[in-house]
Amino acid sequence: MNPVSLPLPPLLRAAALVLLGALALGGAAGCSTAADSAPRTPQEQESSPTRTPTSASTATDVGWVQLMTPMNQQAVKLLTLAAARAAEPRVRDFAVRLRTGQEAELNRLRALLTRMGLPGTDVHAGHDMPGMVTVRDLEAARAAEGPAFDRLVLVRIRDHLRQSAQVSRSEITSGRRADARELAAALVTAREASLAELERLPGAGRPLG
Repeated sequence: MNPVSLPLPPLLRAAALVLLGALALGGAAGCSTAADSAPRTPQEQESSPTRTPTSASTATDVGWVQLMTPMNQQAVKLLTLAAARAAEPRVRDFAVRLRTGQEAELNRLRALLTRMGLPGTDVHAGHDMPGMVTVRDLEAARAAEGPAFDRLVLVRIRDHLRQSAQVSRSEITSGRRADARELAAALVTAREASLAELERLPGAGRPLG
């Protein structure tokens, strides 16, 4: 199998789409990064430590972290609106606490991007990925009021939580990096708890429209 060269935005976007469809990138686990596959001089071979399997990044690892980061960033924007404008106090309280959790996850995701040598830019900018809070969603939220605003927030955040949990489960099963898989597991646990709480909120069962 050919090694994965990082970063390759088209490949990463494709990997993310496969992740969202329940992933079939398990075969990528045997790949190495460009840094691993590049020829090294005898001096480099003597001086550099041997890399462990958990330090190598596959397309699955890269696709996951580069998708989850903007997903959280966009969710935080909607949760910030909800924390200030939700009509139902319980929805406001939920939004405040969930925003705090998503911001903490963002810190860990950005640190992971740094460790993986990836840029902090959004490689999915302009793409409406499943579970991503879009610019149109934010515009609709700003225009909505009262119970309609609350329903919009709950529907969009539910979709975000479900899709990001699905993607993170795929990272757990198909990713290679230990630190990425550990973070993915933490995200899944947090999302399952948040989804359970969301479903108990007033208006959670009502569709948009």
